Amino acid sequence: MRKSFITILILALAAGAFSQPDVDNRAEALARELLGTAHLPGLSIAVFRGDSLVWSYAFGLADLQNNRSVSRSTRFRIGSLTKLFTAAAAARLAQDRLLNLDAPVQTYVPSFPDKGKPITTRLLLGHLSGIRQYGRNEYINTRHYTSLREALTVFDGDSLLFVPGTKYHYSSYGYVLAGAVLEGASGRDFLPFMKDSLFVPLSLTSIAPDYNDTSDTSQARPYGLDSKNSWVVGPFNDNSIRWGAGGFLSTATDLARFGSVLLTDKFLNADTRRLMFTSQKTSDGKETGVGLGWRIGKDSTGNVYFHHGGDSIGGRAFLLIYPNSKVVVSILANLSFARISETEALRFAGLFSE
Repeated sequence: MRKSFITILILALAAGAFSQPDVDNRAEALARELLGTAHLPGLSIAVFRGDSLVWSYAFGLADLQNNRSVSRSTRFRIGSLTKLFTAAAAARLAQDRLLNLDAPVQTYVPSFPDKGKPITTRLLLGHLSGIRQYGRNEYINTRHYTSLREALTVFDGDSLLFVPGTKYHYSSYGYVLAGAVLEGASGRDFLPFMKDSLFVPLSLTSIAPDYNDTSDTSQARPYGLDSKNSWVVGPFNDNSIRWGAGGFLSTATDLARFGSVLLTDKFLNADTRRLMFTSQKTSDGKETGVGLGWRIGKDSTGNVYFHHGGDSIGGRAFLLIYPNSKVVVSILANLSFARISETEALRFAGLFSE
């Protein structure tokens, strides 16, 4: 039902039925509806078309205890959207011939045990490696790891779930290993490498690791829901175990800006972008619907879009790209496992598509 609504909006926009103020007002109404239906403390949304920010808005509270409102400069936890940064950095290293996506990971991380069948960076980025996902008791981490190599010890001794390349299985630990690969290929520690090679060149000034700095008023306080559906401050979580897979902060604007850059030659050339947004296949030829990090979908009118969501303690994030209209939508909230998905992102994308 919602996707048919998108179709109507796109046709109406094409016919000139809505002026820009009309579109802005409808977007604000959708955002306020989402704030209520998803029971969110705070919400921030940004929309780019081409390389321009065409709409952004901030709703609700970043800090309930101090009655601090969300602003456009509020940073939220983005969880697994960090994987898209890792994938983009890997793609750029491959473009610069500093990383062979099809070489065994031991080429760059010699300490990682041989599993009998080669695991490559391409397989890691497409969730085809056979490396497991977090266990039930591993989502919250209180131990501090001094390096990505140390974080690998959590899972590097475990057996693979399947022969690499034969199945799709979402794996955040696979992206922890991918982060270590970036360190080996670049010769630099992961966090400063990401800052200097991705965030600074692309002017993504708000994106940074989340060190749980409670004095940082630029960050939305993380919340969850208790048994009575009331907001409670989320528990402490040390992200040093998952830098390649999660644990970053961003504003909605910088997240959407990052997506818009991937539609241009500013960071990746056309061949590399095509590689990133083309579905990988299992060894028996079945498409997975995932390229290098990005998931690939089609709306009800047959238009392709790229997307990914992110969950963290006290954060939910979603990023969606419509390549044909060059519209990018980012949605951020400060609530664990908030009900925000591609459905909601598609509604905003439909409003601003030409």
